[in-house]
Amino acid sequence: MINWDRVTELREEIGPEDFAEVVEIFLEEVEQVTSRLETAPSMASLGADLHFLKGGALNLGFNAFSTLCQAGETSCAEGTPESVDIARILQAYAESKAEFQAQLNA
Repeated sequence: MINWDRVTELREEIGPEDFAEVVEIFLEEVEQVTSRLETAPSMASLGADLHFLKGGALNLGFNAFSTLCQAGETSCAEGTPESVDIARILQAYAESKAEFQAQLNA
């Protein structure tokens, strides 16, 4: 679910303090978008939202989440945003976040 090699690589690239800040910003920004997707998703902006989420997820090693975002983004680009399983994407984020935080704090 998490690409720990990517997490380690990012932490080494930017240092522990900056890494903590990147994680905090990532989680805040993703929470804003996922909250919107959970409460009032807009089919008009769904592709852009998924693109944003995918980029952040890849940067921080959230592989399963980014894969689902990519699939949803593709569906939107093909003109079928209604086929995107938003609940599954949100579940993948929640699971990825839980695993990430548990391992990071261990």
